[in-house]
Amino acid sequence: MEFLRNLGTMRLAIMGGVFIALILFFVFMMTRLTGSSMELLFSNLEPTDSKEVISQLQKLNIPYETRNKGNEIYVAGDKVGSTRIALASEGLPGGGSVGYEIFDDSSSLGTTNFMQNLSLVRALEGELARTIRSLKSVYSARVHLVLPKRQLFSREKQPATASVIIKMKGSGKLAGDKIAAIQHLVASAVPELEPSRVAIVDDKGNLLATGNDADAIQANSILERKINLETRLTRELTELLTKSVGPGKVHVRVDAELDFDRVSTTEETFDPDGQVVRSTRVIDESQTSEESQSPPVTVENNVPDGTDQGGPKSSSREAKTDEQVNFEVSKKITNFVRETGALKRLSVAVLVDGVIIENPNGTKEYRPRQAPEMANLTKLVSSAIGFDRSRGDTVEVINMRFADQRLDTGESKDLLFGMEKSDLTRIAEIIVLSILAILVILLIIRPLLSRAFDTLPLSAAAAEQKMLEDAAMSTPALTGPDGITPQALEDFDDLIDIESMDSRVKASALKQISDIIENEPEQALSIIRSWMYAET
Repeated sequence: MEFLRNLGTMRLAIMGGVFIALILFFVFMMTRLTGSSMELLFSNLEPTDSKEVISQLQKLNIPYETRNKGNEIYVAGDKVGSTRIALASEGLPGGGSVGYEIFDDSSSLGTTNFMQNLSLVRALEGELARTIRSLKSVYSARVHLVLPKRQLFSREKQPATASVIIKMKGSGKLAGDKIAAIQHLVASAVPELEPSRVAIVDDKGNLLATGNDADAIQANSILERKINLETRLTRELTELLTKSVGPGKVHVRVDAELDFDRVSTTEETFDPDGQVVRSTRVIDESQTSEESQSPPVTVENNVPDGTDQGGPKSSSREAKTDEQVNFEVSKKITNFVRETGALKRLSVAVLVDGVIIENPNGTKEYRPRQAPEMANLTKLVSSAIGFDRSRGDTVEVINMRFADQRLDTGESKDLLFGMEKSDLTRIAEIIVLSILAILVILLIIRPLLSRAFDTLPLSAAAAEQKMLEDAAMSTPALTGPDGITPQALEDFDDLIDIESMDSRVKASALKQISDIIENEPEQALSIIRSWMYAET
């Protein structure tokens, strides 16, 4: 109790405040170290989805945090999985679109035909958007449908059209086959909608499908074939040359020129040596005829019952044979159809870095590659691509020094030292809190306690004793005599350097020592005698 009275009210208040702050600080540290950290539940949410998710979390009494202007929602790490399952059972997040559930809450009583048709179109758009978002590389999608209604007494009918806006994950792009797949998906779900009338645009404003050209799908397929050919040749050449020149020391560019014309040729060939008798026809004709000469005109011939004196007679016979043989000549009809996308010409450019040689003095020197080595690389590239001079193929292999750059290690951005970013953040947080706790103890708590105990009021005897000790410390280093008391030996057995005590000895202390010598000369004289005996 005497100790507490000597501290005083102010010092007790300071010590109490420091003690309470220390307790709160350590409670905060234990909570941060042992409690569950907040992890990402959903990100890049639409405003409507964010509102519905937060409302559902409040109903479930799940603590949450919103960041990045409400686009990201965080919950405790041990509740991420269960929370996602609970929200999924409610159809959240819906991606900012509404599907067939629009008919669950609506009443048909008092609803007009126009509202029913409009709700049907909205539901169809929402369901198509959800289906497109289920694709692996698609982040979000919106679908707009135009379903014209045929007017009465009108012979013309406007075709249905659709527009799709797609946002990809990261920097990915839709390939031609996926664009065609989305077009057919939308067209199959909408009555009387042709795939060629589905326009697709990405979030950057790039037109992926025009939606008004029946040949657009085929054109995209041809372009995709060209890109795939160039990509495959580039990859194969890079892998091949890397084995020789080393990784990161070769760059390959391939340009393939394709023929977009579709050619159909019909060839008919006759073989004169391959004659075959197809049919034979033979006609035989024979004819026999007799003729008599007319007698002269006389009286006898004109008398009744006269004898007809016939003239001499002549006969003839005629025969004819007609033979017809039909031959069949063999022929061959060949149809050649050359589809679009045939390779017309290849152009390959290869850039090869030189060789870096380290000199004995430690410096590095760049040296270009020798001509024979470059010639071998050119032959290697020509053989790899199937070089055809008649086709007009070109191959250029050039040696140039590369600019200094670090190679991409291919390490995942989400991993560092084999750990995820969340784990590294957690470790860094623990280290920072530990360092902060140590600094608080060393720089705040310890100086406050030391200052409080150093400035305690001393009794008269204790003050006098401390003054004598300070006076003894201000003298050169001496040892006590053999005949003095053990207390004197304890007070003066340590060597003291006055220069190291400059920060503690003040002018007021020297004045107090002189006052003590004047008030108690006998005690001061005994101390001086002990010093004199020590010198002898």
